[in-house]
Amino acid sequence: MRPICRFNFLFEPKAMIDAKILVIDDNKSVLSALEILLQFEYKSVQSLFNPNQISSFPNMQEIDIVLLDMNFSAGVNTGNEGLFWLNEIKKKSPHTSVIMMTAYGAVDLAVTALKKGATDFVLKPWNNERLMTTVRSAYELRKSKLEIHNLKEKESNLKQVINEDKNFIIGQSKALTSVLNLVAKVAKTDVNVLITGENGTGKELIARELHRLSSRKNEVFINVDMGSIAENLFESELFGHVKGSFTDAKEDRAGKFEAAHQGTLFLDEIGNLSLQMQAKLLSSIQNRSVVRVGSNKPINVDIRLICATNCNLEQMVVDGLFREDLLYRINTIHIEVPPLRERDDDILVLADFFLKRFAHKYDKLGLRINNLAQEKLMEYTWPGNIRELQHTMERAVILSDGNVLKPSDFLLHAKPMQSFGDEPKTLNEMEQQMISRALDQHDGNYSAAADQLGISRQTLYNKLKKKNE
Repeated sequence: MRPICRFNFLFEPKAMIDAKILVIDDNKSVLSALEILLQFEYKSVQSLFNPNQISSFPNMQEIDIVLLDMNFSAGVNTGNEGLFWLNEIKKKSPHTSVIMMTAYGAVDLAVTALKKGATDFVLKPWNNERLMTTVRSAYELRKSKLEIHNLKEKESNLKQVINEDKNFIIGQSKALTSVLNLVAKVAKTDVNVLITGENGTGKELIARELHRLSSRKNEVFINVDMGSIAENLFESELFGHVKGSFTDAKEDRAGKFEAAHQGTLFLDEIGNLSLQMQAKLLSSIQNRSVVRVGSNKPINVDIRLICATNCNLEQMVVDGLFREDLLYRINTIHIEVPPLRERDDDILVLADFFLKRFAHKYDKLGLRINNLAQEKLMEYTWPGNIRELQHTMERAVILSDGNVLKPSDFLLHAKPMQSFGDEPKTLNEMEQQMISRALDQHDGNYSAAADQLGISRQTLYNKLKKKNE
């Protein structure tokens, strides 16, 4: 007869641990001994005499620790039976800690059990104190596994919220279809993509579509508006900083590159960067690593990089305002988003989409656009593109008095701003006219226009952003 254990009760009364333990052994003496030993420290101790009951055991996922014998048939001591039932338990409850028990100890058997998911290995007869220590360690491991599992679930849910696509790419025009076909081809790769197009054409939507169709779709999509980042905060925002690296650095902080690790990093308005900022960005893109401000330790990052701009970067390279090597780095694939005036077939489709959205938002259901108003929308050039159409539809819905929107309900301008020859009536109009003239003279180059106007590039960007809101 196998020796069971040597009882030596030296444990002082203590608070019971709220854990569930299951003992599986074909020796009833072993079951009784372990039940007596464990019940002084753990609230729930159950036992099974027949391992075949494992398959039908209810709520195995709630069991924290299983103590499992390795041999159940008379005269068999290979441990294969225990390994089989270990596998069955792990199928039902991957995070349960399983401690293997046997009277026939062998190093290779213990190693095999650990490789197959066992937490530890106990030899019979056991030392009570040592066994209780093993069980406690197994319970702590079980708690850690559950915490990690819960954190991963929360992270997954958070990513879903961050990546939730509240906007859609609407339209079926030939120009848009061509772009979407290119997006579908490129999305499956990890190449850097440059998206260009006028303001309001939906460059961010194209970037999000690239992410949605990529192998990184379950990871985060981080959007960075490069034009809104002050130059003195550029490195901290993108690359992070360590505690004490500057006055307000009260703790370590990851930058946007680290936040986008394994996901997609979208750098919008990249044409607004100064040459100094471009150089710092180029280094990180080339090395696929960042160094936090105040540190000298490189941190590797795995990102899919997408950039966007409404500037003519090729011309900026000629003018010495944009680094040619950076352009080559971000421009493996170039996607040009067509302006709305080249998507005639989509204007009424988009108008109807925004009409339904804002009619629901402002509780004005049943609104429709009459034929003359539709013609007016189709004839307009939409210099502000989809963003202008969206604002136009929202304004029309808010101000509507009846169920039918007429041409007079749509306030459209012949040009996006006053022509240069018109006499401005207010300081604001004069400012907008000067900005428009400067941008026109420099082919949309923000930096050059800002220099001409005597303001910073960021100030110019903020003024334009405020106007388009």
